[in-house]
Amino acid sequence: MSKDNSIPALRLLLRGREKGQLMSEQCTHNCETCGVDCASRSSAQKQQDFKVNAHPLSNIKKVIAVVSGKGGVGKSLVTSLLASAMQARGKACAVLDADITGPSIPKSFGIKGRAKADETGLLPEESKTGIKIMSVNLLLESEDSPVVWRGPVISGVIQQFWKDVAWGDVDYMFVDMPPGTGDVPLTVFQNLPVDGIIIVTTPQELVTMIVKKAYNMAKLMNIPVLGIVENMSYAVCPDCGKKFSIFGESHIDEVAEELGVPVLARLPIDPRNASLVDKGAVELADDKYIAGAVEALLK
Repeated sequence: MSKDNSIPALRLLLRGREKGQLMSEQCTHNCETCGVDCASRSSAQKQQDFKVNAHPLSNIKKVIAVVSGKGGVGKSLVTSLLASAMQARGKACAVLDADITGPSIPKSFGIKGRAKADETGLLPEESKTGIKIMSVNLLLESEDSPVVWRGPVISGVIQQFWKDVAWGDVDYMFVDMPPGTGDVPLTVFQNLPVDGIIIVTTPQELVTMIVKKAYNMAKLMNIPVLGIVENMSYAVCPDCGKKFSIFGESHIDEVAEELGVPVLARLPIDPRNASLVDKGAVELADDKYIAGAVEALLK
């Protein structure tokens, strides 16, 4: 059955390609009057066509996406620490929680309840220090309600967070991405004016594959890679102060050198930060470990 069904689908695909080739032969080279996606269109023009305009009341200067090739490495923690540290340095910050099926940003900042709207559009919630936040958890009836949506719906929500939310004046918007290189990263890279990405990883043998997946996707989409943050890099003994490599020796320097990107920060396993996140008080976390990444963004 699957073999029979695949033949018409393949024919349809080939017909589409043949049509595109035929249209290319008849091309007038005026892309403004043509909707065919052919080789005559420049890659820059194609990419620009996907950009979505922000809300009229949004003035966002920089968009930084925090990504990783796999889950469980601490992207949301790094996003929260970056936004908190930047806000403490006098920059107006915002967090767009693009991890639609696993949102955790509101919890980290202690934000509960539901987002509001007025005649201008959706309004972001604000943290205790004034960081503007929008997350799907702020739209659900309950924060533990599952988000059982297909890819196109999720991508549509990301676009709405950009164009329908009145963000106001923002110096730095951090986009907390889901793991991997699927629909959401593609939507963010194509639709939002991303100025660069920060790759989050951990000191394990998988680091090379994890970092390279994110790096290669960014390069494919012409997005600058600003650097790498290694989370859970080590643990410090509270008695003697000695550092222990819980997950083995780090290979991040070798990978960073190979890719030609800097290591921006190494974050230790810190029970205090975990406790602050659980209490919704991530803004009180010590930002000395993330300071290198912050200074790099401010340059």
